This record gives sequence, C-alpha cells and structure tokens, in this order.
Amino acid sequence: HADFCRLVGDAPGLVAYFLRRTIMRVANHEASLIRQLRRRNTELEAALNNLYSATSRLNHTEELVRTDELTGLSNRRGLSLYLQTSRTLGRKPPQGLLLIDCDHFKQINDLYGHQVGDRVLQSVGNVLRSIALRDDLPCRLGGDEFCMVVAETDQDSLQQRADFILSAIRGLVARANPVPRACVVSIGAALLDARDDWNHWYALADGALYRAKHAGGDQLEWHRDDLLPSG
Repeated sequence: HADFCRLVGDAPGLVAYFLRRTIMRVANHEASLIRQLRRRNTELEAALNNLYSATSRLNHTEELVRTDELTGLSNRRGLSLYLQTSRTLGRKPPQGLLLIDCDHFKQINDLYGHQVGDRVLQSVGNVLRSIALRDDLPCRLGGDEFCMVVAETDQDSLQQRADFILSAIRGLVARANPVPRACVVSIGAALLDARDDWNHWYALADGALYRAKHAGGDQLEWHRDDLLPSG
C-alpha cells in the first residue's frame, strides 16, 4: 500500500494510464460477455421455439388420433384415454352412459349417397356436443353408433339428456326437405357402477339399445337388471 501511494505521488500519469487500460480491458471483456450472452439467448429462444412448435405438432397429432375426423367428437381411442385418465387422476368415474344408434341410416346412404349420410352423422354429433358438460365425453364409436359418457348424473338428469337428444333430432328430421339433415335415433341408457369397467357398462347400455331398436326405434330404453345379458 505504501509503495502504491508513493507511485501515485511520483507518477500519477502512469497510474492513470494503467487504470485506464485496466478499465478498458474490463469493459471490453464485459462487452464480449454480453455479446456471447445475447447470442446464447438467441440460440436458446430458437431452441425453445422449435420445442414449442414440435410440442404443438405432437399435441395436434395426438388430438387428431383421438378425434373422429368427420364429426369432431372423440373416437374409441379418445374414449379409452378419457377412461384411463379418469382412473389415473383419481377422478370420480362416470355415472351415466347413453348409447345412441341412428335408425335406418343405411337407407339414407343408399337413397341419397354417402355425402348426405356424412351430414346426417355430423348433425347427430352436433346435438351431442351441444349438451356435453365440461367433464362429459360425446363420442362416435364408429359407423352410425355414438355414445355420451356423463360424468355426474342421476336417472332423472340422464333421462332429460336423452329426451333432448330425441327431440332435437326429430326437429332436424322434420325440417329436412327434400334431402334429410338427420335421422331419428334409438338410445340405450344405463347408470354406471364405478366398480365395473367399460365393457360391462357398454353391455348394459347395448342391451337397452337393442330393445329400443327392436321396438321400432326413435325412443329411449333403460337398462334393466332383470334383462342382463347372459355370460
């Protein structure tokens, strides 16, 4: 310290020169470091953008895989994921199932062509989507078969849902002239036991649906315990 103080007293210009050189080197080093950080930030932003784009494409692809292309409803894969996710996340299992099948759909395809048939299926899908609450799942199982998995319900509420579907589709059928916009449907309804699985739930609603179609269609039938399928 004493030597430094003597140097300041004897050669202040020299000390000032070295201090200026030192400050310039520090400033240049910081400027270089800032440039490197900016470049790395740019590279990181580009990498994050690429990751975001890849994630978005992956999510979109997954959405397409579990979505029915024609109606925009979930397909069987989406239904399976919905049921699996409910169990994984510990959510309450669904409490109601409506199994819906278009009556005389083949005749519409035969008489008016598949393009009209596709619009009929889209109309059914739109009706189901319109009554689905946040945790419900409207689904096209394939062909002209649909279902509505209802998260929370009781018999009265499920009955009201089914009645609305029947009424809305009858209205579409009545307004269609001369080309059909919809066709009437049969519905099988069942309240679900959380201890059972999808296959059992489906069997219950399918038995009720069979009775609805056998009775002439355009109506709702409920699962009955005394009419459980054998086996």
